[in-house]
Amino acid sequence: MPRVIADARLSVVATGEAMRLRVAMVCVPQDGHLRPMLPLARALVAAGHEVVVASGAGVAGTVAAAGLELGVVCPDLGDWFGRLAARTRGQPGAGLAPDQVERYFVPRLFAEIGLDLMADGLADLVRDRSVDLVVYEPFAPAAPLVAAAARRPAVEHGIGLPFDPLVAELVRDAVTPAWAAAGLPPPDPSPGALALDVCPPTLAGIQPSVGRRQPMRPAPLPATHPLPVDLPYPQRPLVYVTLGTFSNDAVDVFRLVLRALADLPVSVLVTAGDDELADAVGDVPGNAVVTGFVPQAAILPHCAVVVHHAGAGTTFGLLAHGRPSLALPQSADNFSIARRLAATGAGRVLMPGAVGEDAVRAAVQELLAEPAYRTAATRLAAEIAGMPAPGDVVPALQTLITDRRKDQP
Repeated sequence: MPRVIADARLSVVATGEAMRLRVAMVCVPQDGHLRPMLPLARALVAAGHEVVVASGAGVAGTVAAAGLELGVVCPDLGDWFGRLAARTRGQPGAGLAPDQVERYFVPRLFAEIGLDLMADGLADLVRDRSVDLVVYEPFAPAAPLVAAAARRPAVEHGIGLPFDPLVAELVRDAVTPAWAAAGLPPPDPSPGALALDVCPPTLAGIQPSVGRRQPMRPAPLPATHPLPVDLPYPQRPLVYVTLGTFSNDAVDVFRLVLRALADLPVSVLVTAGDDELADAVGDVPGNAVVTGFVPQAAILPHCAVVVHHAGAGTTFGLLAHGRPSLALPQSADNFSIARRLAATGAGRVLMPGAVGEDAVRAAVQELLAEPAYRTAATRLAAEIAGMPAPGDVVPALQTLITDRRKDQP
């Protein structure tokens, strides 16, 4: 149960029209959950506000590289999984069909265990730093609870597809006892004071809602970057292969894709997360390069097709560049994102049971040969480009705090 903060007065420093906010950006301690929030964090800092990332030590490197400050409020994600494993007789999630994965993990791992492990540390940070505004991603439900107990406004920052309504209902059921223990009514099933929605409506499969929803561009607009890797056949179409920051230890998947594409007239670039994982991939065909981390923004302008795990950050990035892709979903929300990607016509999907060398080779050949995939991806790129940039959204957050101050005695 989070500790209630007695002094609930907002600490905004205001001089004339200027305003300096203290913002806590709360996320699960995993880079894939933090990276989608960094553009807004940078925009807030550029506008003169103070930002602290509230998470675990596992994101320390990414926080430091972004020039931000980390407030450690919870243990790392491995400890969360360990706590869940201790409650089961088997491996958490083992044997589940892809469409059951989110329904299993989100309420159990994030809503029950994550809330318990994060709430007290976050409450201390909000109190000690006199936080004015809590911005949180949907997998960190300790944040709206702590904000409500501290009487601080909370803004949800989407990082992928909106939760399926059933998942959202299961999350609400899972966290309601903690809200009751804090002396609060059950959480409102709608977002808090404001919800920043980074998912393009076509990918989400829904029409934009009204009210609290504020669209915000999920990825930077394409820019020209030199390709930071030397390719064996630079004149050939480039196939970029990535499994993001969570599933990049699946070296068997990298090996399968490399074998599948070895005889095609393409160049293949695999980014495996770090040099140790890159070395673990082993033998590399003559048309391929395997390396550690490379920012995808430096690769996407140069590639023809992306083979990926259907993580939200990777998917938004490749669509912002109008790139067709083959999704090989690995875990978590990858499966729902992959299905929606296929529904837009901007890519192909191979679910785990269908992944094989022949299937991967045929899918990549089709993506290269059929212009309809690139056309659909280009339409989504235009949709993303038309969404407000994070810097354009900052005034709405300032207004939220200004209105809150007016309501306080």
